[in-house]
Amino acid sequence: MGKGSNVQKAQQARERNQKKLGKTEEERKASAAKAKLDASAYMCKICRQTFMVNAKASLLYLHVTAKHEGTAPDACFDSLVGFDPNDPDGEKAAAAAKAAGGAVKPKKASKKNDDLDALLSAGLKKK
Repeated sequence: MGKGSNVQKAQQARERNQKKLGKTEEERKASAAKAKLDASAYMCKICRQTFMVNAKASLLYLHVTAKHEGTAPDACFDSLVGFDPNDPDGEKAAAAAKAAGGAVKPKKASKKNDDLDALLSAGLKKK
């Protein structure tokens, strides 16, 4: 019995030391490569400024208007083709598509309490 507890203590100590060591060299390299790709996901074609992967189209458009006046937005970023500055998040376009005949879910009929007796009687049949 004494050996078992020492083995468990040694195993716990090994696990604690592994946590202190942190990531392996391969994990560090992979993480750094991913961070580098995410940091330069969008790059302006004119000034080569990079933007993070989570940059919205409105931020990219703001860059175009502030830094490169008079140029088309898609001249800087391919993702800004068809971008509407009056509707940066696309909410107006989505509302217009819905109003123009988009799929509208029918409302569910409200449950009536008087139908409950009919349902119960239909489900209870004697053999």
